[in-house]
Amino acid sequence: MNDNSADERHLSLLREGVDAWNAWRRQNPDERPRLRRADLGGADLSGANLVSAQMGGANLRGADLSDADLTSANLSGVDFGGANLFRANLRNAHARGASFLQTDMRSADLRGSDLTGTTFNRADLREADFAEAALLETVFANAQLAGAQGLEHCVHNGPSIVDHRTLQRSPDLSLVFLRGCGLPDALIEVLPTLFGRKGVYHSVFISYSSSDSEFAHKLYGDLQNAGVRCWFAPEDMKVGDFIRSRIEQAIQGHDKLLLVLSQHSVESAWVEREVDGAFAKEVQQRGIVLFPIRVDNAVLDTPQGWAAQIRQTRHIGDFSAWQSAASYERGLARLLRDLTADAAADA
Repeated sequence: MNDNSADERHLSLLREGVDAWNAWRRQNPDERPRLRRADLGGADLSGANLVSAQMGGANLRGADLSDADLTSANLSGVDFGGANLFRANLRNAHARGASFLQTDMRSADLRGSDLTGTTFNRADLREADFAEAALLETVFANAQLAGAQGLEHCVHNGPSIVDHRTLQRSPDLSLVFLRGCGLPDALIEVLPTLFGRKGVYHSVFISYSSSDSEFAHKLYGDLQNAGVRCWFAPEDMKVGDFIRSRIEQAIQGHDKLLLVLSQHSVESAWVEREVDGAFAKEVQQRGIVLFPIRVDNAVLDTPQGWAAQIRQTRHIGDFSAWQSAASYERGLARLLRDLTADAAADA
């Protein structure tokens, strides 16, 4: 038998039907199916146990693999054109160079799979889970990724291709995923405008005390994943760089200043300078720039003039119970609503 071809015994067993095949797998748990280059086009393999199967180069065009278990299978170079992989389990599968042309992959489990050089052309990937999947020169062409899970947790070993039709069909792809695929920020920033979407978020400079870094990092990540371009001081400014010109440059480079108010920040001189810069920008642009939020009640009690001005002129977002998931989500939803271009313009 040629190691690069299918084992005829395994092929015959598979062609007897899924029930007979799965029974044989249960009786022979240590035997790895050898189905390399097998012609299984149009086969009914729904619910088949293909765990660890060697299927490199196989023809599975039009096959029904719904609910099939392909965990850790070798699927390199497999042609899945027109196949049904609804709810199929491809976890940790080796699918380098596989072709998914017009393939139904809704709710498929692709966690930890190797998708290097894999092509998803007109594939339906709604609700598919990509967490920890490895991407490199992976092609998403006119693919439907709306509702896909785990994209922000893909492992990007280099750039991949996401075409304009995929972007148009999948409007809520995470920034982390798009950047990982190699899309430049300049392009990501204009995508909503290109595709005529409403609710474009303003970019944000986050100002906070380093003592509030746990909250700030959480908020930064959630805003980024929601599509808000963020920048924050302690992570992006070098020690000793808190000078007026540098702070003004950072604020000027973003639409809005998101100020995290706490016992620590109200005592910080550099935060006060940023507030002054934001107010100056508001006068210049005749629009709202400063968006204050609080993680405790300090700003409500401090006698400092700039804090009093904020209390008198702004709604202060309440994140004082941010460690409660429900309270945090409510505050985040309100903040995202306020940061949309339309909402901010009406403020």
